[in-house]
Amino acid sequence: MRSLERAIDVLEVLEATRTPLRLSEVARRAGLHVATTQRILSTLEARGRVEQDGTGYRTGVAMLFGAHAYLATNRLAATAPMILQQLAAATGLTASVFVRSGSSRAVIARVEGDDPLRYVLPIGERLPLHLGAGKVIAAYMDPEELEGFSEFTRADGTQISPDDFRHELEEIRRRGWVASHDERVVGASSVGAPLLSPEGECLAAIQVSGQTSNPAFTDPTPLGHEVRQAAGALMARLG
Repeated sequence: MRSLERAIDVLEVLEATRTPLRLSEVARRAGLHVATTQRILSTLEARGRVEQDGTGYRTGVAMLFGAHAYLATNRLAATAPMILQQLAAATGLTASVFVRSGSSRAVIARVEGDDPLRYVLPIGERLPLHLGAGKVIAAYMDPEELEGFSEFTRADGTQISPDDFRHELEEIRRRGWVASHDERVVGASSVGAPLLSPEGECLAAIQVSGQTSNPAFTDPTPLGHEVRQAAGALMARLG
């Protein structure tokens, strides 16, 4: 079991970087001895989960097979596109569904709107929980988990203290949706809502996003209602 945990640690190090890493750097970030890291990388490379060249190690093409299997077999990922198409058509904005993975979130389904973002947000990219639609998920996390959030700065330069962050999460739970402006990327805004189970557990977040200059974000209340209705429709389809 310990060997499996170490292999996952190495893969997570490679997943978190956008550039290849040298052996010594992989070992440092994973907290492992270089010799141990070398053995793990060699095994993963033999199975196509890791690749290397003169610049270092990176995740291998075989990792795509697991991602494809997840998207093909996960009910939420398979069901969401129809609801997202309706939401994108109704709002003209890009509609997405996010799920939590540890201290991060990832897009598992997305439909582009008439007001496309100026950047590409790939499905599966690791994103924070303290910005944008991530706050919808954070609002339903256990209080003990929220203790890990410290002061941070948004893309527009606004500094947020832990107390301010907790107050914002309380407001999200009360209102049922959240509007975010220039938090993760300057020039981009979003409105998100949770997908809640009958027990009140947040299973995912649904969001519409577009350029901050879009008049729809001037008063995001109508968008908040649209997104909440979409979340309810998606939960109804999931049963």
